[in-house]
Amino acid sequence: MTMMTIVFGILFGAVGGVYIALGRKTYDPTYLVTGAALIFYPYFFSNAFVIVIIGAILTAIPIGRAKGWF
Repeated sequence: MTMMTIVFGILFGAVGGVYIALGRKTYDPTYLVTGAALIFYPYFFSNAFVIVIIGAILTAIPIGRAKGWF
């Protein structure tokens, strides 16, 4: 693994931890599932670009759902 993949994995893992805490507080399964996915998906990819793209999509899912985009 390169240094960037580790940094992005830690960054999106931290966002996932916040999503899990928010999901537990508000009883919203979208935040819980997305948070768990954000924590675990960097273990399966070794390309930093792929990690950023998937992380951005997963991060936007609960935000878009809360705003009524889908």
